[in-house]
Amino acid sequence: MIATGLGLVSANALQAQTPAATLTVGEVIARIKKNVGIPWMEQTVDNLIAGSAETPVKGIATTMMATLDVMQRAAAAGRNMVITHESTFYSHQDTLDQLKNDPVYLYKTEFIRKNGMASFHFHDHWHRRSPDGIAVGMARDLGWDKYADPANPRLFTMPQISLARLAQDMRARLNIRTMRVIGDPQLPVSRVNASWGYVGQGINLAARADTDLFICGETREWELVEYVQDMIASGRKKAMIVMGHVVSEQSGMKYCAEWLKPFIPEVPIEFIAASEPFWTPDLTPGK
Repeated sequence: MIATGLGLVSANALQAQTPAATLTVGEVIARIKKNVGIPWMEQTVDNLIAGSAETPVKGIATTMMATLDVMQRAAAAGRNMVITHESTFYSHQDTLDQLKNDPVYLYKTEFIRKNGMASFHFHDHWHRRSPDGIAVGMARDLGWDKYADPANPRLFTMPQISLARLAQDMRARLNIRTMRVIGDPQLPVSRVNASWGYVGQGINLAARADTDLFICGETREWELVEYVQDMIASGRKKAMIVMGHVVSEQSGMKYCAEWLKPFIPEVPIEFIAASEPFWTPDLTPGK
């Protein structure tokens, strides 16, 4: 019994001296690729943009946009891997050619280096998975998931409501400061088509005969916005809401944090919201 007891003590002591397996940034990315449900594309922006694949992960933050403010809050919370839907360095492709001597870029990269952080761009595959991860999160936080078309999570058929009331409800649910609306405030709305994030010309989306309202995050005002204005002036009963890019996809990255947790149980995972960049004179920050 004495020998057995000593054996147990020795085994426990040896176990205590053995370091626990360390989860790395590269291993997190590999698990994302395995679980996203679609083949990983050769041509994609979904890459490790800052940091090293060998970096040990202490915690993970998901976010819509890896701004310096988000990186600072993530570091303060002990989340040294940031999974961002949009770019880290101011272009969709995270192109660095024009930034090598830029003081803002250098400050941000030094902060990332000093705090042992990594930033992973997760855009293409999160959209392309079935269902689209951004669309799922947005519909859920707006309370529209029950109205979504099963074949297209960006199309909604809901009980009729005025454009003004729908916009007000969206603003309240997502805490939006600077939403912009085109159309008659009293227009009855029941059929909605959403393109979360950026949309280019988008005329085919806004002009759909089976919808009353088109929603996007941002677009070019001299193209799509002008077209929607002309649709309305020509007598079409149409409307458009421009939410702002960040708030139009933010909830999808909130959902991403939940999606990650079952297959990355070793470290804490949380969503960190990117701040809405704009404010209006009647909503001056701090007042």
